[in-house]
Amino acid sequence: MKARWLSVPAAALLMLGSSQAFADLDLAKKSGCLACHSIEKKVVGPAWKDVAAKYSAGDRDALIAKVKKGGKGNWNDVTGGVPMPPYSPRVTDANIDTLVDFILAL
Repeated sequence: MKARWLSVPAAALLMLGSSQAFADLDLAKKSGCLACHSIEKKVVGPAWKDVAAKYSAGDRDALIAKVKKGGKGNWNDVTGGVPMPPYSPRVTDANIDTLVDFILAL
């Protein structure tokens, strides 16, 4: 059996460029995102890898709007109806842009 040197989230972070990816993950922690999300598995909300698969780069603006305003209904099968809370103005628009780019890069 081969030893695994990196977990999937760690490998994803390295593919993104480790120092920037860790900074973006730290921003997600500080913003409260990790209370409901993780990179590869459902917590309360969907895994970010699943969000990235659903929202292509062409849907970036739709994802930014969802993070800013919150919402309900897009992930009911995952969340059981728990809504995404609004993150604006608690998280700045610039930071929301950074977080969305981080998620879409996964």
